[in-house]
Amino acid sequence: MFFASVLAGLVYWLVSILSPAPGFGANEAYKIVLGQVPRILIGGWIAVWVGGILNDFVLAKMKIWTKGKYLWTRTIGSTIFGEGANTILFYSIALYGVIPNNILLISILFGWFLKVLLETILTPVTYLVIGWLKKKEHEDYYDNKTNFNPFKLN
Repeated sequence: MFFASVLAGLVYWLVSILSPAPGFGANEAYKIVLGQVPRILIGGWIAVWVGGILNDFVLAKMKIWTKGKYLWTRTIGSTIFGEGANTILFYSIALYGVIPNNILLISILFGWFLKVLLETILTPVTYLVIGWLKKKEHEDYYDNKTNFNPFKLN
């Protein structure tokens, strides 16, 4: 999936810099719309990577701090940080300079709010799934010694 999006981004970028076919009168509109695809893809990759790492780190550390209690604080808290980073990075990389800054800020705040709201609404489902997994796997893991460095290769 990642490589397909890289290929798509390269194709959109290449097509936007090539001369249009004779008679094609919408090249500027094409460049405005599809020329943003590489920025959107890069923003998405960075946002998902950073947001995911931050979410995992906060969730794991909060589990240690709460001694495995208060699952709802961990899931919502990690979403606040992870999806906050995800939303800020994605919107900033993909849309800065494309839309007015006041709309960009509103979009970031609204997107972040919706993600946290969805996590909050789905908390009862999370409790059911986590409870079922713990019962099925007979395991409740704590990341006491986990190295969260994403750049470590071993």
